[in-house]
Amino acid sequence: MGTVPSKNRLLASTHPLVYEVNARLLLNELSAREGKRITLGTIPDDVLQRWADEGFDAVWLMGIWATGPVGVRIAREHDGLRQEYRKVLPDFTDADVIGSPYAIRAYRPAKEIGGFRGLSALYERMKQRRLGLILDFVCNHTARDHGWVKEHPEFYVQGESGDERRRPDAFFKTRTAHGDRVIAFGRDPVFPGWTDTAQLNYNSAAVRRATIREIRGIAAYCDGLRCDMAMLVLHDVFHRTWGDLAPREGPAPSEEFWKEAIRAVREDLPQFKFLAEAYWNLEWELQQLGFDFTYDKVLYDRLLREGAPSVREHLKADLSYQKRSIRFIENHDETPAAASLPSDAWQYAAATIASTIPGMVLLHDGQLEGRSVKVPVQLGRRPSEPVNARTRLFYTRLLSCLTSEVFSRGEWQPLNVRPAWHENSTWQDYLAFWWEEPSGGACLVVINYAPHNSQCYIDLPHQSLTGSPMEFRDLIGSAVYVRERNGLVSKGMFFDLPAYGIHIFQVAPANRRKCPER
Repeated sequence: MGTVPSKNRLLASTHPLVYEVNARLLLNELSAREGKRITLGTIPDDVLQRWADEGFDAVWLMGIWATGPVGVRIAREHDGLRQEYRKVLPDFTDADVIGSPYAIRAYRPAKEIGGFRGLSALYERMKQRRLGLILDFVCNHTARDHGWVKEHPEFYVQGESGDERRRPDAFFKTRTAHGDRVIAFGRDPVFPGWTDTAQLNYNSAAVRRATIREIRGIAAYCDGLRCDMAMLVLHDVFHRTWGDLAPREGPAPSEEFWKEAIRAVREDLPQFKFLAEAYWNLEWELQQLGFDFTYDKVLYDRLLREGAPSVREHLKADLSYQKRSIRFIENHDETPAAASLPSDAWQYAAATIASTIPGMVLLHDGQLEGRSVKVPVQLGRRPSEPVNARTRLFYTRLLSCLTSEVFSRGEWQPLNVRPAWHENSTWQDYLAFWWEEPSGGACLVVINYAPHNSQCYIDLPHQSLTGSPMEFRDLIGSAVYVRERNGLVSKGMFFDLPAYGIHIFQVAPANRRKCPER
């Protein structure tokens, strides 16, 4: 199972592995390690090489864009946030509070982290290692001190004089080049406003044009954008959120913003990737507008709160949809898996499922080491946590499997699972997948996703059993099974696994097994 030859692994893989890293935490920790200020352009080679060696196709460098003093002030003064900081860092000071990276003042890296020169240098060094680079884009809102607020207040959803007093949770008053204005905080239709942001008016043709210019400008520095809360600017969602507060400015849009924006970028960069943070069953709609991948929060919720039957139902979705889903068990918005899942074994089983189904696999900084503390995005420092050696070993083995050709370029199919004997219902706790690639061989993934021993028979694809006997060698454990083809065809393969037991088998005729590269 060799590696995939390509100038850019993100573009070559149909099952890409992406690693999310908080840029500001990373640079602060590297600066402490090196005893000098580390910027984007001076990230040590060993860090970039580790990402490449672990098999990641791309790194999502979260939070590189410039924030402003208004956002920092709000983050430092907010009572609720200060309580969260204290839980994470009992000794925190205001110097640790650097503001939300999603209250963006300008789409340029701050000078102290290297500016565009540093970003460009980092991008070139990542290309040399065939690593893709993904950056953030926030479509719905800007920071309150973004230049547009002063120069183009008409770009924003506005209230009437006094709304900032009547509804301080929804509006703020600010001085602009065109006089005092009352502007809405950015928000979604469900929750109160984000008080460090200003809401853009997507009924304005000028806003759409200006936003597309921003996207085209930063696309030259990366291979893809992860678009924050992408569904908020869909026509229906935006109208439901703002209604008459967002008047039409210019001609009525003839198509959805994302279709127009994605088309504009791909005129210059046809392979550029768009990733959508998306919820509310709007993922398919965003895929149809051109997004390459969309969040799969439904899978995340089912892995945490439901069992194998619920996950199995979710995986019956059309394969074209699944191939464009982003699978994860943690990210910067969610509680780390080491804390949200009650046991290491449960975490490993959930990670195996999320990583061995079609789509993009997203792993989060700290997940590989078993970190359990959720760090607010407004903090530039996190607590020290010991590495969970068992978790680190599991992810090392899992990544070694996922970087093989059978996963990066192969075809996936779910397998039929049957009762092991009459009145034994534990077969329902199993999930089983088959991956196959002509030059990379085949893999069988088996998971008992339950807190107890379970038994079952699994029907294997007969046409792929090309010899007899067949050998099943576990790439994530130590098991090796040899089975006669006739028995596998007539009865299937029997399994009796402990709670959250997993196998990732390399499958080949026993006399000509191919070894994976590690």
